[in-house]
Amino acid sequence: SGLEGWKLRRALAFARCSASAFQSAHPCMRLLPGLSLGGFLMSALLARSAALNAAAAARRLPASTCGRAAAALPRLLAAPAMGSRRCSGLRMADQSAVAEAPAPPAPVPLPTNANEQLLRIRHSTAHVMAMAVQRLYKDARVTIGPWIEKGFYYDFDRPEPFAEKDLRRIKKEMDKLIGLKLPFRREELSFDEAKARIEAADEPYKLEILDSIVAKDPDAPITIFHIGEPGKANWWDLCAGPHVEHTGQLPKDAIDLESIAGAYWRGDEARPMLQRIYGTAWESAEQLAEHRRIQEEAKRRDHRALGKQLRLFSIQQEAGGGLVFWHPRGARVRRLMEDFWREAHTAGGYELLYTPHMASLDLWKTSGHFDFYADGMFDQMEVEGAQYQIKPMNCPFHVLTYKDEKRSYRDLPLRWAELGTVYRYERSGTLNGLFRVRGFTQDDAHIFCLPEQLADEIQGVLDLTETILTKFGFTEYEVMLSTRPDKAVGSDEIWDKATSALREALGAKGWEYDVDEGGGAFYGPKIDIKIRDAIGRLWQCSTIQCDFNLPQRFGLEYVSPDGGREQPIMLHRAIFGSLERFFGVLIESTAGDFPFWLAPTQLRLLPVSDDYRPYCDAAVARLKAAGIRAEVDPGGRSVGKQIKVANQDKVPILSVVGEAEVGANALKLEMRKGGELGELPLERAIEVLAAAAEKAVEPIEAL
Repeated sequence: SGLEGWKLRRALAFARCSASAFQSAHPCMRLLPGLSLGGFLMSALLARSAALNAAAAARRLPASTCGRAAAALPRLLAAPAMGSRRCSGLRMADQSAVAEAPAPPAPVPLPTNANEQLLRIRHSTAHVMAMAVQRLYKDARVTIGPWIEKGFYYDFDRPEPFAEKDLRRIKKEMDKLIGLKLPFRREELSFDEAKARIEAADEPYKLEILDSIVAKDPDAPITIFHIGEPGKANWWDLCAGPHVEHTGQLPKDAIDLESIAGAYWRGDEARPMLQRIYGTAWESAEQLAEHRRIQEEAKRRDHRALGKQLRLFSIQQEAGGGLVFWHPRGARVRRLMEDFWREAHTAGGYELLYTPHMASLDLWKTSGHFDFYADGMFDQMEVEGAQYQIKPMNCPFHVLTYKDEKRSYRDLPLRWAELGTVYRYERSGTLNGLFRVRGFTQDDAHIFCLPEQLADEIQGVLDLTETILTKFGFTEYEVMLSTRPDKAVGSDEIWDKATSALREALGAKGWEYDVDEGGGAFYGPKIDIKIRDAIGRLWQCSTIQCDFNLPQRFGLEYVSPDGGREQPIMLHRAIFGSLERFFGVLIESTAGDFPFWLAPTQLRLLPVSDDYRPYCDAAVARLKAAGIRAEVDPGGRSVGKQIKVANQDKVPILSVVGEAEVGANALKLEMRKGGELGELPLERAIEVLAAAAEKAVEPIEAL
């Protein structure tokens, strides 16, 4: 039992499976050809047993542990050796060494919907699924069925709920339709014709969609896509396309139906609850297999499960959905995130602000948030006859701070940052762990600058963004530049200047980027940055947004060199996006196995018995004084159980403490991921661990 017993069992298991290779390859066996393998291993393991007996005396381990180990040797040595059926999975290399295990296959690159053929496959597969559903379940009515990032879905209104077994039946019917190579046919018709067909088909949801198309654009073409030959029984839906030519172009072995969920019609909780079937579609079976692998890995990394397992955070339904409770271990990580964020911003020339959590409703009317963002705001509260609003954004508070003093061009740029908690209304059905919440802390910053300073300020933001994201292990990005939409505020000149500044900064950074023409906000162009996690997923994270709207609405100005009054350019900027969401992404990217500098507990001491707890407590006090997050196992369990719990808690460094460590005033440090730092004097151990935390490296790199 305990650490030494666990090590012995691991060593014996390796010895048993490696017997033949060891006999022919080990230098000692070549030097002593007359010594049998059994004799050699017996001698080696008896020596190990003697060492354990000595350790037992020193650490007060039961001597029976070592006796049982010695007694097990003959049985272990008689077990099948290399090459037998029991170890048939291992092979010899030149009869002298164990062949290296084959490397895992390289990940299959997965395309995105930017691939038009993949988009056509997904859109067409959605239609085939809806056709299959209505062939099998005559009472099902269709609503909408778009392609999405990893596949497609369709919403159905049906009296009876779909079950998991229905997915297999639907997929089988889809395979039949794919095998028939039915053509996709486009037909354009008038509003009246479309309405008549929809009413005849008794599809009320489609009628509502038709009305919304015409309401948005009376001249919009009305198109439907058929699956099947003219004059024969076929299926159709309102659709603008695009699609493949015929169902035979859909790779049935690259299509899967994944799950069933509920969804309100039009996302409105007052409307009917529909049944949504999610599916995925790819160009090849290999891509589907890679997608499944990533999905399984994503389940293992789910931040909601890991948050509970590692005691990092919770959502307490008694308090209300979407409100995050940071538990002590999670709060330690948050404090480290915040501390580094503040240090990086201070070094980058930012001043930190603190602003209220609520303000008069008049402020939100002036800013325009009440007019354009009311659906995302909580209801107002009355205070002494006046209406107050809990804040959904920090921006107006920074604007008022700017406006509080007379500003000169000599004062600019001003860089102000805040970890400001905001509150936004989200429907309960959309809440999702830390990714979609109702209260969260934005790492907001606003820069007020002169037009000629804009390019340099954006460059500075990109540099700071890279510094912060890299610290947390994110080094691969997907960058998008969004330009002026049709409806916008601000002159053509200022839009052109701001867009050019964004392009110039990205060019100087050397980052590749795509352009979303017309995708900017009405108040300014922007850069969005997605980060790639450890399993290749992209997460929207950082944003840099020019704003010509708020300075105009609030009448911001500065005194120019000629004494006139000019309007500054305002930059909105966030790097984490929000602490909650970024923490969720970080949990999933690391699978909760945080790097040493960020781990909630960096070192756990595991006393062999309570006799050594006073030494552990004193050592932990000295470690904490040096800034190391150390703790002692609470006790009441064996060393083996302590090790198991520490592994479950993903503590990076463990140290079993017994008589030897106490006598030497030392710690024997072992890395949970493998490897030992060895036995170090306590002061040296503190020095190494503190250096590793400061440099954000693993302790073995700080030796």
